[in-house]
Amino acid sequence: MKIKLEDYKTKSKEELEKEINKLREEIAKDSIEFTVTLPKNTNLVFQKKKKLAVLLTLQKQKSNQKK
Repeated sequence: MKIKLEDYKTKSKEELEKEINKLREEIAKDSIEFTVTLPKNTNLVFQKKKKLAVLLTLQKQKSNQKK
């Protein structure tokens, strides 16, 4: 799950917000599922959290640039 920054840098602030909300929902859903049944790939939530951190950083940078 390699994060390509170039793909996200070209997106608008609204598109980033949608992506962030979708990712937060996936993380919450996966966290609940993992408490019931442990998957083979336990790093999946950590990878999604890392992607979320990158997207939040990009969103912050975009909002600071517009000021």
